[in-house]
Amino acid sequence: MNVLFVCTGNICRSPLAEGILKSMLAKHNPQAQADSCGFESFHVGDRPDNRAQVVARNHGIDISSHKARLFTTADFDRFDLIFVMDATHYRQVMSNARNEHDRKKVDYLMNILTPGTNQPVNDPWYEDQRAFELVYQQMEPACKAIAGIITGVTS
Repeated sequence: MNVLFVCTGNICRSPLAEGILKSMLAKHNPQAQADSCGFESFHVGDRPDNRAQVVARNHGIDISSHKARLFTTADFDRFDLIFVMDATHYRQVMSNARNEHDRKKVDYLMNILTPGTNQPVNDPWYEDQRAFELVYQQMEPACKAIAGIITGVTS
């Protein structure tokens, strides 16, 4: 199973979620894939925000080699599940969906824990290092739930 995380610039939330899930999958299902992308071109090719890298590193995860990229329609073909961080990303991904099959792959990341609530993952970009840690703490249980679905391992 292949999972894609989508945020704005692909340098804060989505690469952090990608790193969290990859670290969990490496233990139980290394064949599964996790990736991330964004919708704003101003960070294409950039590494994750330093604050995101610090938080990831503090949790034993290295996201330093990630390079930001844009969401493409082809992502619907490459990924089984596409998780967005907020309502803007949801609208953007859905506007690129070609059919109902594509639309069924898309959901808010936090809906994996609280279905149908469409709770956003807060954007830490304009905040301090603490906000990045809070985002990690928000996303980690959701990624654990996704890993459990993929691997069948819940602990």
